[in-house]
Amino acid sequence: MGDKNQILSQAKSYLNQLLQRTSPQKSIDWLYQQCEKINTAGSETKLFLAFSQASRHFSKDPWILTEEEIEAADSVRKGFMPQKWNSLRAARCFLLLQAVSEENDKWLSLMDTLFETADMHEQEALYGALPLLPFPEKLTKRASEGLRTNITSVFDAVALDNPYPADHLDEKAWNQLVLKAIFLQRPLYRIIGADGRANKDLANTLVDYVHERWSAGREVFPELWRFVGPYLDDDAVSLFKKVLKSGTELEKQAAGLALRANGSSAALSLLEPYPEIKAALDLGGINWSSIGKEYYKKGTV
Repeated sequence: MGDKNQILSQAKSYLNQLLQRTSPQKSIDWLYQQCEKINTAGSETKLFLAFSQASRHFSKDPWILTEEEIEAADSVRKGFMPQKWNSLRAARCFLLLQAVSEENDKWLSLMDTLFETADMHEQEALYGALPLLPFPEKLTKRASEGLRTNITSVFDAVALDNPYPADHLDEKAWNQLVLKAIFLQRPLYRIIGADGRANKDLANTLVDYVHERWSAGREVFPELWRFVGPYLDDDAVSLFKKVLKSGTELEKQAAGLALRANGSSAALSLLEPYPEIKAALDLGGINWSSIGKEYYKKGTV
């Protein structure tokens, strides 16, 4: 992940450049004035006030980053994806980074106060900043709390387009993230590091979930097969056989992609009776992102 000092410094520079491009000069001037107060006054109150007042100066409208800016984000911190952010969230993150120290963790109590008093949009900024902060191992409890919310935008700030959970949450919290994303009908393809965090307990839980959904005559997310595919016991094999035989075209693609990713002879043998699915996969262009985007484009959820 890189040296934490370097991440913090590069993150400030990166956000500064984005804000200068996307915000009026008077907003930038206000931001710099607040940063100076935070850096010189040594008072938490300056940060609290600026964090709240930023909504008067920066826009909540979605921004559009260039390809170069997207690539630069990944170089700041592997997996950092601010594409779904806006100027207001970036400004709040920039303010927070002024008060953060990579030399000690005294600022963690400041984070607690911010979280306890934050409104919805402020929480989005705080959770979005997690991958940029030093001492990430001390923020896991806070991240897990964010996963328990029923406010979709706040949950998304933790769970989606954020490398922090895959890097730092324990298995129980990680599994809760995936299951909650399914419950809230969130786009699973935007969970970063999903394949690296595959585990048997999650796969078993999802197998039970599929049985329940199908018994009730309900469908399941095509993306769900990604989390079941790495662990093919007899029960999972029976589910894959059923979806390959009678699922929708998108479900068949997802099942095929999961089995091919598994790569074992047992997994690949399940695809043998379906040359059309194998051919579609061979053509390329089918991945978890394409499957997820197609599913949501159809307005299924």
